[in-house]
Order: sequence, then C-alpha cells, then structure tokens
Amino acid sequence: MQLISLNTATAQPLEVAGGKTVLSGIRKQAQTERLAVQALGLAGDEQADLSVHGGISKAVYAYPVEHYAFWQTLRGQAKAAGWNEALPHGAMGENLTLAGLLESQVWIGDVLKFPDCELMVSEPRFPCFKFNAVMGFNQAVKMMGQSGWCGFYLSVQTPGTLQAGEAFELIAGPREMSIPELFRVKFRA
Repeated sequence: MQLISLNTATAQPLEVAGGKTVLSGIRKQAQTERLAVQALGLAGDEQADLSVHGGISKAVYAYPVEHYAFWQTLRGQAKAAGWNEALPHGAMGENLTLAGLLESQVWIGDVLKFPDCELMVSEPRFPCFKFNAVMGFNQAVKMMGQSGWCGFYLSVQTPGTLQAGEAFELIAGPREMSIPELFRVKFRA
C-alpha cells in the first residue's frame, strides 16, 4: 500500500448550484514536500465548515486512487462531448490519495501506519453539495452514495510527518463496523 499523493488547500470561494458562492477547502492540490501531521490535520490544509469537515476525528481524509477512472468517466458523460480534462490527485477533496486500500478493506479503528506517523480510521466521508460543484455535475453526491466509493476520515494517533510516495501498512482494529456498512446506514438515513 502506498501514499500516491499528499494534498492540501486553503479555503477559497467555490461557486455552487444556483450561482451561490461558499468558502471551501475541497480543491486540494498535490504537495511534493514532507508535511507535518498534527491532531487537526496536515500543515497548510484548511476546512471552511468545521461542523462537517475537519476536527479531531476527521483531521485527514483518504481516498483510493483506484476509483479515479470511475469519476473521470462519469464527468465525461455528464459534460459536452470532448470533455477530457484529467482529474488531478486531490480532486475528491482528499488529503491522502492512496493505492492498494479500498473502503471494503477498512474498518473503524484500523490504523494506517506510516514511517513517521499513525492515523486511525474514524468514519466514512459523507459528500455534501460542494462535491457536486467540484465534479461539475449535479449527480456526483448521488453517484458516490450509490457506488459507496466514499473514502474515509482519519484521526491522528501519532503525530509526525508524511510525504508522497511512502509505503504504509494497515493494522487491524476491533473489526466491529466496516466503512461500507457505516456508509450505507448513515447515507440513507
């Protein structure tokens, strides 16, 4: 398993449905340097609405790179012919673009052990209206709900640093509730 990309953003204006503008830190950009990871997340990363993103239990958001082709195809189908803009890592709003670890393999309480820090799986991501805006079509939230390809939030167990390209291992937690199970229950509620 590998950390493909390490992504951060500052809160910026984002135009959403109806022409309204809101602040959002969803437009993450890949970082090449080693970044500090503290209790509230990555150095240089911001969340605009702490009632639904960020905080101790949702300090870092991880998303599997394996799902990027799915989203690229959906965006292409939703746009006019000729839409070929590639989705950069961080496009899902994730801090960590991961390879080799899917939601179906992750349980609440599992730990991702990196060389210099440990992050514990806390909950699935539940997409909001801002996801529709960055994906460029109004059914993105619905499609994430149907696919279950939501990624997952992590709390910082052991602060340290992270850098793109690092390998990590998954240390099993109590295995009582999986990411897909919790996502299905809460997304439909």
